[in-house]
Amino acid sequence: MFKKPVNNWKTSSPLRTSDRKKLRLKVASSFSIDTAEADVLVPEGILSVKFKSHLNESGVAYLAPDGDHDPLWFILGKGTDAQQEDALIIPTVYTLWKNPKLLPFLSTPKAVIPILIGGADLMIPGVVHCSQSLNEGQLVSIRKYERIDVDGTLTPMLSPPLAVGRMAIGSDQLQDSGQEKGKAVYILHTWKDHLWELGSKGDVPMSEPIKIEGGEDINSEDSEEKEQKQEGDAHVSVETIAAAAIQSDSDSTKTSTYTPDEVSQLLRMSLVQAISQSLGPLPASAFPIPATIFYTNHILPNRPNYPVLILPFSSAPSDDLSSTDLPGPDPSSITIKTSSHKSLTAFLKSAEKSGLISTKAPQKHSAQTDTLVTAVNASHPDVQVHRSFATIGEAEAKAVRKTLREEEEKKQQAAASLELDIRELWKPHLNSVELFEAMSESPSNLYNLQEVRSLLSSYFATHQLVNSHDQAYINLDRVLTMCVVPKPKLKSSKNKSSSAKAESEPQAEVEFMKRDDVIKAVLDTMQSWYQVRNAGDDVLPKKGKLSPIQVVMKIRQGRKVSTLITGFEPFNLVAEDLSEDLRKLCAGATSITPIPGKPANSGMEVLVQGKQSKAVLDYLLGKGVPKKWIEVHDVIKGKK
Repeated sequence: MFKKPVNNWKTSSPLRTSDRKKLRLKVASSFSIDTAEADVLVPEGILSVKFKSHLNESGVAYLAPDGDHDPLWFILGKGTDAQQEDALIIPTVYTLWKNPKLLPFLSTPKAVIPILIGGADLMIPGVVHCSQSLNEGQLVSIRKYERIDVDGTLTPMLSPPLAVGRMAIGSDQLQDSGQEKGKAVYILHTWKDHLWELGSKGDVPMSEPIKIEGGEDINSEDSEEKEQKQEGDAHVSVETIAAAAIQSDSDSTKTSTYTPDEVSQLLRMSLVQAISQSLGPLPASAFPIPATIFYTNHILPNRPNYPVLILPFSSAPSDDLSSTDLPGPDPSSITIKTSSHKSLTAFLKSAEKSGLISTKAPQKHSAQTDTLVTAVNASHPDVQVHRSFATIGEAEAKAVRKTLREEEEKKQQAAASLELDIRELWKPHLNSVELFEAMSESPSNLYNLQEVRSLLSSYFATHQLVNSHDQAYINLDRVLTMCVVPKPKLKSSKNKSSSAKAESEPQAEVEFMKRDDVIKAVLDTMQSWYQVRNAGDDVLPKKGKLSPIQVVMKIRQGRKVSTLITGFEPFNLVAEDLSEDLRKLCAGATSITPIPGKPANSGMEVLVQGKQSKAVLDYLLGKGVPKKWIEVHDVIKGKK
């Protein structure tokens, strides 16, 4: 919800004493705490501030009165008044750090927390433990699951709450061992998101971790079987592999870590991966590269995302457990500091000694103090035999693409909800009346294109008019001929006898036509109607043919460029509102006049100074006008 900056914070103001009391009572009743606890969580002088999220969703945040104004509570949606009975008041992580037991919780492995902060929801495979009797839609907190050395024993522990969300399913479904896909929690707010950054941004409380007591372990059964399926597949999702790597509390509490020499080996493999994938194809002009940039932009992103699948632990226990049966370290912990080299210079010298790269030391008395990487050896034997693996950089890029895709889908859904419902309709008229009566349909009704097609197709089939030699053609009977075949026109009809002759003149002899041509000819004989309405509105259809809005750029009054908009009235747009909105949007003068050369009451023309077709197009789309109903013409260049 707050993965992007909030775009419209209003001015904060202290709550009135009466409103603060109502908020305190609501907090006490909603979270089953006494008045004294609620008094601490809703302090005197608490501030309220309205906002709109990056998805244009309204909300209210309640801020602490002193210091950095830590956000304490927030409400989302139209019911943003805490006094409303149906308003859902949500605690922030700042509030949950004061009272961690305010909400029931779910736990997830350490590797999943950055994904949640990035804007993703918590998936079912990423749940390790959950409270009992949770209902769908219930507010919950998310805690980090990890094993900590307590008196020489690795004990499962929980961090303070790091996220707040709503249950996507109930805990009974979550505990179903057959339920392995889907979302567990819709995340509303996390540690380090833009709402959290509004406050003091303090460290996570360093209080003693809480031992897991009660509740249910999720994904603890069959974890070994899951890992066997994942072994060898470097592109398993982070959520799945993180959840599958966690053993249950009854399993062995042994774990394994990489030695400094193994970290050095993984860093060297990352360098080989970088040379193979990105550095090798670079031209010579791309070098030299400063050592810190070389390390940050090329080595770190190419670290293996699942190192345990690339380099098994040499420090595995001597019993029946293998190294891949134990939780591996966070791949981001594979750094120079945890390696045997300890410094980037030493690592680069080692890589140069093995022939992978060439370096150059900075000159004395030079402003450049960083070692330079002057070349890489793409023909090195290790590079030639290297097999690519899934990297941290690829995983991060995939997460970013997924986030962008989800945002784009939300934007499209939001735009679709605002888009006008435009329907083209037709009514039987003149020659088509007899045809619709023959189809047992009322000639006084309005029909859309799909209905006309369906009725004609049924008529063709019922009267066996489909051509037996080519089904794309329709044989014309008398009724169709009278409707779709035009009568011949005489050159002169000066007297009654010639007029009578024209009426008695037979129509042109046409035995068959293409199916699409028949449908088009029938539509041409019918009256055009249209209906334009917002979602849920009940608007009567109007007679006439609906034409697209015309946005024309042309030169007027000598050399002045102007943008003219006409034909907008059928789309529920008012000239005065359109002119005023475009004046502010384009920061230029606008005017309204009757359309030149057209009869009175045929519509108005809005003029905007300057070449503003892009701004006008975006404005009309924002008003719900579909793009197919907007035509832009550039008369200045003589192009459409």
